[in-house]
Amino acid sequence: MNMMSGNGSLPAPTHPASEFLAYETECRSALKPLLAGLLDAAEAVGWNRRTVASTLMFLAAQQVSATETSARS
Repeated sequence: MNMMSGNGSLPAPTHPASEFLAYETECRSALKPLLAGLLDAAEAVGWNRRTVASTLMFLAAQQVSATETSARS
């Protein structure tokens, strides 16, 4: 089991990426409690939950774009 610093544990996948639906479902299940905790923590210090969720979607898309851009270089 891998650990994310300060955010609890994140289990490794048990399905190969080639089993897309099972792999994605498992990923969602693994990340859901971590995301809920992050949203709760942000809301507890005064951030609007919807704004935090929107910002996380933006940052996730930015990370994927950056990865794709560096892979093409």
